[in-house]
Amino acid sequence: MDYIVLLDLATDLGYELAMSGAETFRIEESVSRVLAAYGIQAEVFAIPNFLIVSVLGEDGQPITRMRRIGSHGNDLDAVEKYSGLSRALCNRTPEPQEAQRWLDLVRSGLISYTNAAHYLGHFLGAAGFGMFFGGNWIEGICAGFCGVLAGYTGEKLESSKANPFFRTICSSFLLAIAAYVLGALGIIGNPDAVTIGALMQLVPGLLFTNAMRDIIYGDTNSGINRIVQVFMIAAAIALGTAGAWQLAASCWGTPVSTAPIPYSLGAACFFTLIGCVGFSILFNIHGPGGMLCALGGVLAWAVYGVVVQLGGTDILAYFSSALFSSVYSEIMARVRKYPAISYLVVSIFPIIPGAGVYYTMNYAVRGEMELFASQGMHTAAIAGVMAMGILLGSSVFRMYSHWKSHRR
Repeated sequence: MDYIVLLDLATDLGYELAMSGAETFRIEESVSRVLAAYGIQAEVFAIPNFLIVSVLGEDGQPITRMRRIGSHGNDLDAVEKYSGLSRALCNRTPEPQEAQRWLDLVRSGLISYTNAAHYLGHFLGAAGFGMFFGGNWIEGICAGFCGVLAGYTGEKLESSKANPFFRTICSSFLLAIAAYVLGALGIIGNPDAVTIGALMQLVPGLLFTNAMRDIIYGDTNSGINRIVQVFMIAAAIALGTAGAWQLAASCWGTPVSTAPIPYSLGAACFFTLIGCVGFSILFNIHGPGGMLCALGGVLAWAVYGVVVQLGGTDILAYFSSALFSSVYSEIMARVRKYPAISYLVVSIFPIIPGAGVYYTMNYAVRGEMELFASQGMHTAAIAGVMAMGILLGSSVFRMYSHWKSHRR
């Protein structure tokens, strides 16, 4: 048995999963199971920026590999491909050199959307949610272009090695000031809806989701690490939009927005579909999976709307919607044999409190501290019940899988 080749193979597989945005438990389980399939017991430790894999060689001496996980994007198609590879290796256990060739083939065969399609994803995601949050069709189009501006800014700063915190501040500042300028020129009447729609692509939905799933599977260190990153990005969004609001107020007066349009549940679901299709592109989800992820978002918002229409509070509606998204993602993962994270991260986007973060910041900038405290507490409550819904759905399915495996 070539321990060195197998250890390198498993470590490379875990590293590629981490760089694609996989959860901590998936990284550790994939590495452990691949090595166990070859009769090698391994100790695997992963956190969001580091991976350690250690095995005992034939002579009883430990062999260890360590990989630093740097800044990376979110490629859920790659997560699916590498997860599929780990299952194939466990089922067929080819020779180590052949297994390494399989990994090289998967790595070279990964596909990504073109730049044009990627910017289309920015446009659709921002435009859909711009109208979802009460903008008209003109404001939706403007939100789409602001989303493209934010995406372009983020990509250029990333190529210049700017850190994520600074990139988020710059992107949120530019998209917000663009919306306020459009409002000052009279082109749009609701710059708030435009800003919130474009900001949705900066909201750390995957980080939040992975944090919850890490905590579910007992990876508390990784979960807390990701939660801290979520708070840092939320703070960066608040700083960027607050700076834009202050600049607009000092240059041409306080930005004013008209009241959001009260769309019907059907119209809101349609706008959700547009936005979620855009985010499926941004997360590099291909084929039927992209539409199934978007469908999950539509159904999640439909659950929210039905609960509210039946007289439930919005907190109960957010909890029910998050629970549905969690259950939907687990079911689709088992039906299609793909990671649940792909379905969960897109389907929860309609209930992520992006508007709450924006209005909380806005009240703070205006000095309306009572409204700031009220909105901030309400936004925190929404995030809390969303976490509870995700935890409950995923925990039930994990316990069922454990019971089924034990019984078998």
